[in-house]
Amino acid sequence: MRAHYFGISLAALMLSACSPQGSGNPLVGFGAAPALPDPQKSALPQVAIAKVAPWGPGETPKAPPGFVVTRFGSDLDHPRWIYQLPNGDVLVAESASEPSKKPGLKEKIASLIMKRAGAVKPSPNKIILLRDADGDGIAEHRSVFSEGIKRPFGMALVGNKLYVAADNAIVSLDYVTGQETASGPPTKVFDLPGEPINHHWTKNIIASPDGTKLYATVGSNSNVGENGMAAEAGRAQITEFTLPNGPSRPFATGLRNPNGLDFEPVTGALWTAVNERDEIGPDLVPDYMTSVKDGAFYGWPYSYYGAHVDNRVQPQRPDLVAKAIAPDYALGPHTASLGLAFYKSGVFPEKYRGGVFIGQHGSWNRKPMNGYRVVFVPFAKGKPAGQAEVFLGGFLTAAGEVRGRPVGVAVDQRGGLLVADDVGNIIWRVAPRAK
Repeated sequence: MRAHYFGISLAALMLSACSPQGSGNPLVGFGAAPALPDPQKSALPQVAIAKVAPWGPGETPKAPPGFVVTRFGSDLDHPRWIYQLPNGDVLVAESASEPSKKPGLKEKIASLIMKRAGAVKPSPNKIILLRDADGDGIAEHRSVFSEGIKRPFGMALVGNKLYVAADNAIVSLDYVTGQETASGPPTKVFDLPGEPINHHWTKNIIASPDGTKLYATVGSNSNVGENGMAAEAGRAQITEFTLPNGPSRPFATGLRNPNGLDFEPVTGALWTAVNERDEIGPDLVPDYMTSVKDGAFYGWPYSYYGAHVDNRVQPQRPDLVAKAIAPDYALGPHTASLGLAFYKSGVFPEKYRGGVFIGQHGSWNRKPMNGYRVVFVPFAKGKPAGQAEVFLGGFLTAAGEVRGRPVGVAVDQRGGLLVADDVGNIIWRVAPRAK
């Protein structure tokens, strides 16, 4: 079996070796109007396997001067998403991708590569509570808040109900301020698309400011519709659910794999971070973040960035392409931009206030490798206003080894930035250095 997988891996590397490399600019494909090269076709996606080299004692990612990075929570089990409770406790969803059940060489190669990169393993299916009572940036208390929810991800507290997005449903848990363990089993509230394929299983949720709605991200069941559009029912969209029991409706569609969700503090608009399609070149298509307009269509799978038609998708839908909206801001090709959090506190220096932090999980199918960092984009008057910058780096070494992979990001009650590192099994906290 190991020889078989080695053969698959070797074949993938040989087939991808001749593929042209992407730009060496670490911020290529960023901005409100990114340069989009012509698409390139290849038999297999470009492969760049990132070998995991765990963080050593005392090692941390690199933040800008004036900031300090601490291990808020360590020895976790594939922490993916973070939720800040009103009393300061932090919930961490532990969940993971599992080996693909789809037949075919491409799927086997992808599964092997992702496993080596630390992205595929049995899912822990836990929510961990972390508490930093003394405010030193390190949680001294932890407990298993909930166990057994199938691949938990997004979380949202509304009143005394904690809603959790699992891989095929939204469930609720009763919550009382300060409790360390859920008092009972979860109750299913809404169905979400799940198996048999469940290509993009990560599902995030956010509650509307008035607590009457939940918005859920649901990724596509394919790269560009190759499993048939019937398999995409209810997918590649943000769905709005009316609390407590429905109804639901598509809020925005044509979003290949939306993940991060947050409300921009000036306009109140909902924003999301979206993973775009693969296999048409190392610099195409950039992932992006965008304000989410009610009823809007964002192109997937028929086009990208507005009217750029993807000819791989047949039959085409020129009627949908004609109304496709271009996103607001590109976040680089194959960066796997997942987490999204606006900085609404006043603790960081002025330049960060109102801007947005993006957790970029990192590429596995691009040379040179891309992402593996947290980037910051300044905002003014509710819109991106300036160049992106790397805020938290050091996850990818010069030798191409990976210390960790950022996923969810959140601003905690004391104004620090929390970053889930699912390969490092750490929640990092970044805050200004005490003067």
